[in-house]
Amino acid sequence: MGDSPATVSTGPLSSSVLAIVSDEQSETVLRACLRDFTENLRVRRGAIATAIAVLEKEAVDGVLIVDVTGSSEPMRDLDNLARVCRPNLRVLVVGDNTDISFYRALVNDLGVAEYLPKPLTRGGVTRLFGPHIVGTATFTAPSRGGRAILFCSARGGAGATTLAVNVASHLATLAHTHVALLDLHLQAGAVALMMGTKPSQGLRPALEAPGRADGLFLDRVSVVVDDRLKVIAAEESFDVALEFSETAVVRVVDLLRQRSNFVIIDLPCPPPPAMRALLAEANLTVIVLGPDLVGVRNALAMRQLVTSIADKDNTYTVLNRAGMHGGLDMALLTKGLGGKPDLVVPDLGRQVLQAEQLGVPAVRKMDALRKALGPLVQEISGVEHKATSWSWLERITRK
Repeated sequence: MGDSPATVSTGPLSSSVLAIVSDEQSETVLRACLRDFTENLRVRRGAIATAIAVLEKEAVDGVLIVDVTGSSEPMRDLDNLARVCRPNLRVLVVGDNTDISFYRALVNDLGVAEYLPKPLTRGGVTRLFGPHIVGTATFTAPSRGGRAILFCSARGGAGATTLAVNVASHLATLAHTHVALLDLHLQAGAVALMMGTKPSQGLRPALEAPGRADGLFLDRVSVVVDDRLKVIAAEESFDVALEFSETAVVRVVDLLRQRSNFVIIDLPCPPPPAMRALLAEANLTVIVLGPDLVGVRNALAMRQLVTSIADKDNTYTVLNRAGMHGGLDMALLTKGLGGKPDLVVPDLGRQVLQAEQLGVPAVRKMDALRKALGPLVQEISGVEHKATSWSWLERITRK
């Protein structure tokens, strides 16, 4: 490297992005996220040696995303990359090294614009890489506190509540983190039943008037499932006219975010006007559909609504009960959605329903469901999912 290291320039930004990464998961996340930031995006598979070879032959401007996974000497390789970079190229790096000293060396010594360790998530790419592509003036920082994740069904019975319950339970177990599970179906919600608890009183007043909710109030209306998971739900009569306040709804979610690492929200679809502000506040909106035409149509409509309100497509589409008898095949679903769903959960038969009747999240007992939800839990939490099977003792000692 000589007396002083070669420095990757952080010159003028461009909408052109070239990403060269070594694995399919990273490629998929970058394609899904970066299409919202640029119309000139190229993503290909390869290592840092691939990036060096490309830059030796091609004049690349704008932003380069390069992967140092597997490199025995990443600093040397990045220094070699810097020697073939054009002055106006901004370099973002991904890799498997989570050491803070490695990050500081890349940013301070080599002049890399940003480093993001794997596994890549949409939230991480949007938050850390997005500003370098579009400029910080157009980037909105996330709200204070934990991450808010919305779940909504493209049609009744698609399974959004089931997935919300199981993802919340899986998050609390896998990430060892504090999770609040909020059911905004106040008159026909099923979250509390599926968790084997009873709704408490008080959520409705908190959603109707901003002044009625504070941290202590929400603590009182929360039902503790275990030391890391709590449920906030209601069971209002069908003859009650609900009059939600947008300010109150946002305040309740903000208060929960201040007390939890993750807030999983079961949201009515389409959401009432007073709840639509959550589409802009949330870190991710998970749209759940079944293998049917109505689900496809409504999923597209919901994605359009989210994009129009949030001013970005931060949706994650889940095809639930794939392969069920009488359902559409994947080719037709992909054509209708305009692309493959982000996650496919197979039809797991009666086991999930039986677990719901017992008030026990199925993910606690079913390896197949835990494996299927792994990529979504990883996307939400940033914690790498590893397929594991619980022993018979762990199964019977868990609620």
